[in-house]
Amino acid sequence: MKKNPQTIKPIILLNIDSLMSEPLEVAVQTGRAPALEFLMENGTYIPNMVSSFPTMSVTIDSSLLTGTYADMHHVPGLTWFDDSRKEIINYGTGFRETFRLGIRRSVHNMLYRLNNEHLSSKVSTIYEDLAEMGLPSASINSFVYRGNTPRKLRVPRLLSTLTRFENGEWTTKTPPIMSLGIFSKLRQHGFTPQIAAGNYKYTARELKYLIRKNNLPAFTFCIFQDLDSRIHFKGPMDIKGIAKIDKQIQKMLNMYSSWEEALNRNVWMVMGDNGHSPTGANYKKFIIDLRKILKKYRIARIERPVHKKDQLVLCVNQRMAYIYVLDKNIPLSAIVEQVKNDQRIDIIAWKEENYIQIKSGMREGSLRYFPTGDYKDVYNQTWGIEGNPNLLDLHMTNNKQLSYGDYPDALARIYSALHSHSGRFIVVNAKPGCDFKSQSNPFHLSGAAHGSLHKQETLVPLVIAGTTEKIKFPRLVDMKELILRLCSQAINK
Repeated sequence: MKKNPQTIKPIILLNIDSLMSEPLEVAVQTGRAPALEFLMENGTYIPNMVSSFPTMSVTIDSSLLTGTYADMHHVPGLTWFDDSRKEIINYGTGFRETFRLGIRRSVHNMLYRLNNEHLSSKVSTIYEDLAEMGLPSASINSFVYRGNTPRKLRVPRLLSTLTRFENGEWTTKTPPIMSLGIFSKLRQHGFTPQIAAGNYKYTARELKYLIRKNNLPAFTFCIFQDLDSRIHFKGPMDIKGIAKIDKQIQKMLNMYSSWEEALNRNVWMVMGDNGHSPTGANYKKFIIDLRKILKKYRIARIERPVHKKDQLVLCVNQRMAYIYVLDKNIPLSAIVEQVKNDQRIDIIAWKEENYIQIKSGMREGSLRYFPTGDYKDVYNQTWGIEGNPNLLDLHMTNNKQLSYGDYPDALARIYSALHSHSGRFIVVNAKPGCDFKSQSNPFHLSGAAHGSLHKQETLVPLVIAGTTEKIKFPRLVDMKELILRLCSQAINK
């Protein structure tokens, strides 16, 4: 007999965009984050959870919600090239780039196509799986929201001209409970301080509304976005942003008779989605202009459709970039050798037959690998590996055991990016301290950036309180299995 959903202990997952372990620990040790300290002391704290790749929010959230990497969910990054439509897909990388690409197109990509076209129908989200189990769920402030419940979302009249929706409305499928800034509110008279989605206070008020109304579903995914923009400009060790969000978590815990009661009533999870790499201050030294490196080729311009004569398309995800080679007369090896001459380019990866090929602008030699082989890594994945393992800082033992250094779960994450969508392309990563630039994308001097494979952007914290259940592996891609396991156990009790 199935258990009444109202009697299941609700899971609340708070995703603090760009929360990192070191500044979190400093905030806790200096008394700036008492709510997070309480959850850490009364639960499980994992400081080194492995994020997705590229380390950009839409790809990470897609991995979290589907339990798969990009080779399965097919959301390759914040910007990528759709080879079938010959179209650059951008979900909003920055105002200048979005303006040149077309604001209406980028808004349509983010609000509609991301969930209804790009996120693969061959994988299911947590929301969809819980609906199959007869359990409700909620999404607050997440642009990756696909569920089973048809819902009409609406753009305010003054902004409807910025969209492609007739009368500013569109129908999509979401979780039963959905909040996304001005497009869908739980509190009908709540003020949205930001256009796209609410800031950290707005997000917290929406979640507190569910708690106050005793309407928490089996699972609630809630994103606080503000910390990311602070870190881009102030650097990774910004503590003030953590303290502000902690005050909102304190208010949530204060809604119960005690903080201990909040743990008795709910499972609380707090995570970061990606880290940041501190960036240098000297433009010439730390900004890698891919258009200059590849200036001998005809590179597509983002303000116009891709021409037949265009040879390359560049899609920069901060410290990671996709280089698409449209001209079939240009071998990928020619582009590889060109970018390899820049010693600020760390990892260069591409597909060749059934192999993944790796080179570097920083290190000599080459590496190639493929799934299913003699080596078993720390996540029970097997690989065939040939060449110089130092290119990916792989640690290999005589009995074929494999662990990772500077690039956690690198083999699976590179493989996933290279198999996330169709086309002939190369993946490049910038070395720590550097940022990529193409035409109009934002870059970050004297601040911080993310996107790449490096552990600085890959390793994030996770706090789990209110349950003794453990995650299978310390990876965000394994979060879905834990959440569904908790819900399934509650049903079957």
